[in-house]
Amino acid sequence: MTGSTLTHIDSSGEANMVDVGAKEETVRIAVAEGRICMRIETLKLILDGNAKKGDVIGTARLAGIMAAKQTASLIPLCHPLMLTKVSVDITVDESLPGLRVKAMAKLTGRTGVEMEALTAVSIACLTIYDMAKAADRDMEISGIRLVSKSGGRSGDYINPDREG
Repeated sequence: MTGSTLTHIDSSGEANMVDVGAKEETVRIAVAEGRICMRIETLKLILDGNAKKGDVIGTARLAGIMAAKQTASLIPLCHPLMLTKVSVDITVDESLPGLRVKAMAKLTGRTGVEMEALTAVSIACLTIYDMAKAADRDMEISGIRLVSKSGGRSGDYINPDREG
């Protein structure tokens, strides 16, 4: 456990948006990952470009980027951030079988970008599900987690269970 208090709960136990005004601006980067498992036939359909809704991987990448930019609209106590970079990489993993999603969010600011990276991964995976569900409703999204973060007062973090 990295901290002993919940920063979004005030002294009376109520939800509270953290005041980051006095924090120093630093370059902050967060990387998150997740995966979506599916039947090998579904993966082949996606890779061959034959999904009924179109380019699954390209659309999921774009959806993840768009989602990172909207995180504060989705998660009540997140600060609206001026992101300087968001990337979403989707790779094939036939051993699942399925797709691995990794997102990176970056900014220079007073608060971290972990939620933006996690949101990008989550929405990219959900978009893959949405676009391929006609072929495979048994797909499973899992393993969504923070891989690493840098910058800010709490310093760097690397998930000890990261896959690589």
